[in-house]
Formats: sequence, C-alpha cells, structure tokens
Amino acid sequence: MFLHVTQAKYINDYTVWLSFSDGAQGEVDLSSELHGEIFEPLKDKSYFKSFNLEGHTLSWPNGADFAPEFLRENSVCRFAKSS
Repeated sequence: MFLHVTQAKYINDYTVWLSFSDGAQGEVDLSSELHGEIFEPLKDKSYFKSFNLEGHTLSWPNGADFAPEFLRENSVCRFAKSS
C-alpha cells in the first residue's frame, strides 16, 4: 500500500502534527533536517508554516518536500486510530 500524509497541522517551531493513510499519527520535528539549498528557506518560520499537502506529502512552494515514509519513521507518539 502506498503511504501518504492525509492531514498536517503546524505545532510550533519546526514541528508538525501528521496523520498518515495507514492510521498512524504523530509529531515530527524537522529542525535537524533543514540543510541544503532546497531546505534553507524553511529556516524562516513564517515560510516553514506555508507548507501544504501536495503529492501525498508535506511540501512547500519552493518544491521542498519530505517522503511520507521518512516523516512517519521520524514522528513521535505514533499510534493508529481506533475504528
């Protein structure tokens, strides 16, 4: 099954709460991942907040994005929704 991000909500600093297509949810802190030319603009917190869900993952207007598998693997407090 193809994993994708279904919801995203800004928490603070460089932390986002995510829900995934497999029911998992959790916070991911991306502060240590903002290096390199494509991610440099995300160090500006107002720009960081401008993310959207495009291509089934968290992405920004400059084309920066993270694989949903990376986001899920690095999220904290992961759990599956109960039905």
